[in-house]
Amino acid sequence: MSSSTTAATPMAKQQPRSGPLARTSRSTATRVLAGLLLAGALAYSTWSLEAFLPTGLSPRTTYVSELAAEDQPYGTFFRTLDLIAGLLVLAGALGALLGRTAPLGRAARRGWLPAVGWAGIALFGAATAADSRLPLSCAATADPGCLARERAGAVPWTHSAHAVSSSVAVTGALIGMVLLTFVARRHATAPRLALARTGPVLVVLELLATGWTLASVAAFDAGRGTWGLGIAQRLQLLFIAVWLVVLAWSAVSEVRRE
Repeated sequence: MSSSTTAATPMAKQQPRSGPLARTSRSTATRVLAGLLLAGALAYSTWSLEAFLPTGLSPRTTYVSELAAEDQPYGTFFRTLDLIAGLLVLAGALGALLGRTAPLGRAARRGWLPAVGWAGIALFGAATAADSRLPLSCAATADPGCLARERAGAVPWTHSAHAVSSSVAVTGALIGMVLLTFVARRHATAPRLALARTGPVLVVLELLATGWTLASVAAFDAGRGTWGLGIAQRLQLLFIAVWLVVLAWSAVSEVRRE
């Protein structure tokens, strides 16, 4: 009787740690992750404030990055928000990678696909933060003098570095969007997740916007106009931000179901 009671006691003490406490800890971690992603998406979308600020740049023809150029009146403001956005998304993605708290159900916390997807989002966040520290010196699409200096190679090295970090950011975002959306649709709880329902549409829209942006950049570099470069790039950034919001919402929804 005594030894039987003694043996059962440790098991009774261990059960809460492997049950409710573990679920509560995972729930809290996932909610924090969702909050970081949501805040990052909102900070990443603050370029839309150009509608209310006298930037002097046309949303139809200019790069979003040119809002943050060193010679622009609100450059510091937009660079600071880009830095915040990148760090928030990076923190959320690293939390998912290290804590395995992916908001796609228990099954989706295993395997290489979600890991690579979250690594893509982490790369996007890190490159976005780097973007803010490698600003353009001027707005080539709006300033002929700046364009002439850029084509003559008379601009700071940060112009070329900025182009690289921006490309890396979009590449990371695409990797994350494609893989995590695929994982959301693949696993058992996926049909109930917002990411599974709307993720594929956002991925397709993002790919189309990216294709338009690349074509517009090529046209501009060849001296054939902008081809709606500003609109294309703004749509590209918008779809990334909306997808991050959907991902954050899916995280909260999954927590409620577990």
